[in-house]
Amino acid sequence: MKGMVRFGKKGKLSPPYVIPYEMLQRVGKVAYEFKLPSELALVHPIFHVYMLKECIGYSESILPIEGLGVKDNLSCEEVPVQILDRQVKKLRNKEVVSAKVLWKNHLVESATWEDEDDMKCR
Repeated sequence: MKGMVRFGKKGKLSPPYVIPYEMLQRVGKVAYEFKLPSELALVHPIFHVYMLKECIGYSESILPIEGLGVKDNLSCEEVPVQILDRQVKKLRNKEVVSAKVLWKNHLVESATWEDEDDMKCR
């Protein structure tokens, strides 16, 4: 649709669910319309069920969109905050060093293992 912006992939470390929105109505068998805030006025308000997750009220998993630094194109920069752990995996003829990285605007449970050399560059 002309003039509409879709949610794009923001990388493997992006939060998949930002905040719960009010559902207005069911559209067909597999789509729902949502009431979106004014910041997301260019995003089409109808979503297929495969893009949705039921909100069960776990407040620690909900991140406010204001503090995430989301740009106009709905992308955000991932910034490493702290290295939590380090491991060395031995393959047949080499060793791979990984670091467990805590990212800005992410929970500790969502820390990921990254290549240590890449993290030193960042």
